[in-house]
Amino acid sequence: MTGAAEAEPPLRLIQEITRQRRELERAEEAAVRRARVAGYSWQAIAMSLGVSKQAVHKKYGRR
Repeated sequence: MTGAAEAEPPLRLIQEITRQRRELERAEEAAVRRARVAGYSWQAIAMSLGVSKQAVHKKYGRR
C-alpha cells in the first residue's frame, strides 16, 4: 500500500473496505435483479459474473 492508504489507521481502513464491499454487493444484486426482469437467463447472468449458474441462482434466486 502506498500514499493515503498508509496514513489511514488500519481499523478505519478495514471499516472503509467493508463499507465499499457492502455497497458493491447491493449494486450487484440490483444489476442481477434488473437482468432477470429484462429476461436474461441465470446462465447469462452467471457468465457475466464469472461464476456457475448454480452459484448465482443460489445467491440471488431466492430473493
